[in-house]
Amino acid sequence: MSVAHPTINPPDKSINPRRSLSRAAIRDEDDRVKTSGQFIITGGKPLYGEIALAGAKNAVSKMMVASLLTDEPCVLENVPAIGDVAIIVELLERIGSGVAIAGPSARIHTPAIKNSRVLELSRRNRIPILAIGPLLARAGEAEVPILGGDKLGPRPVDLHLEALARLGAQIEITKTSYRARAKDGLHGARIALRFPSVGATENAMLAAVLAKGRTTITNAALEPELIDLIMMLQKMGAIIELAPPRTITIEGVKKLHGVTHRIIPDRNEAISFACLALGTNGKILVKGAVQEHLITFLNAVRRMGAVYEVTDDGIAFSRENTNGHASLKAIDIMTDSHPGFMTDWQQPLAAVLTQAEGTSTIHETIYEDRFAYAHDLNEMGAKMKISMDCPEGDACRFGSGKFYHSAKIEGPTELTAANCAVRDLRSGMVDIIAALMAKGVSVVDGVEEIDRGYEKIDERLRNLGAEIRRV
Repeated sequence: MSVAHPTINPPDKSINPRRSLSRAAIRDEDDRVKTSGQFIITGGKPLYGEIALAGAKNAVSKMMVASLLTDEPCVLENVPAIGDVAIIVELLERIGSGVAIAGPSARIHTPAIKNSRVLELSRRNRIPILAIGPLLARAGEAEVPILGGDKLGPRPVDLHLEALARLGAQIEITKTSYRARAKDGLHGARIALRFPSVGATENAMLAAVLAKGRTTITNAALEPELIDLIMMLQKMGAIIELAPPRTITIEGVKKLHGVTHRIIPDRNEAISFACLALGTNGKILVKGAVQEHLITFLNAVRRMGAVYEVTDDGIAFSRENTNGHASLKAIDIMTDSHPGFMTDWQQPLAAVLTQAEGTSTIHETIYEDRFAYAHDLNEMGAKMKISMDCPEGDACRFGSGKFYHSAKIEGPTELTAANCAVRDLRSGMVDIIAALMAKGVSVVDGVEEIDRGYEKIDERLRNLGAEIRRV
């Protein structure tokens, strides 16, 4: 692969691209996750009550990495107790950070970069590539492992590497790592992303805030978690401006300082809990849910004929009861970059659509392999068919016929219990939602994947009346 600025050596084709106060506590958390095993779920009854959102999974890990940009302490509030946090703690400590997490607060201090080369981690996560920019800015070199995240398969990082190269990084890809140097330091550049990738936008920003000169990122991602990262960096002393349609301009500064920042609520959790309410025909107040973050989903809820109510505490979700009958209507969904319908929302919504009257369609345009959960839904009695073709009139970049990226769901159908194996984080949540909707006792196997992104999910769902236990 080559780019307009310094070149990137072509990759080897064989590559498949806490909460604690101590390392011992982190190991305890790792052991709990690795042996978390199964959920035994008895479904078939409505769920009611209130559930509070944890801090956003898609924000906390990036902010923890951003703490490497300063030699002063950083404090993050509303930190979720999830597996991904434990992974980033391990990364930061190997680099030289002191990390102390007490309750929902994390204090990270990296007075010096003791090790710019982290070649392996005990668990998988895609975040280490985001550490390249901060390491280059403070140490002039970086090497981080090539690791996966959830089980979605390899996600291309060419946009990340091209952006870093534009900023002056010389990058080499080995069989196990990304190796980078910035002999003359990082410098501002114009970066035009071919796709508004969240990760590539974040990577470019983290590298550019301490680079010399001005950086302009066009076709940038603008997800709420990314905007939250911008707010944190701005409080640290960065100069970052937003302009339409999707432009981020960064003026590099010589130094950033410490910060205290509160992480936004997790909007993916909010959608999961909303779908639990709609799928089980219950009513759940999702405390901390932010209407601005969920506008597109809320419109889908209304189109289905369901109800949401925005309160001072959050958003309450339920089905609309007309003449004693609470029904849902089929709808069509197409995923897109924010402010479109988020790709992580279509999986839990699919479980709800099995109860909607008529034929619903889901058109996935962000990732090429996000319908693995269809097997589990069909095992429970759903009528879901996936296809390599785009829905008529909605051609997308996956229309080549190589990927299953669209689905039709016929409803309503009665779901019955089944044994499920978690395939990735979001499809694992589908398994939980469907199992709580289904009659009988279901077994969800491999729940360590769910623990990566949902804090103590079984305990929290029991507070809504769910019959779920971990074995």
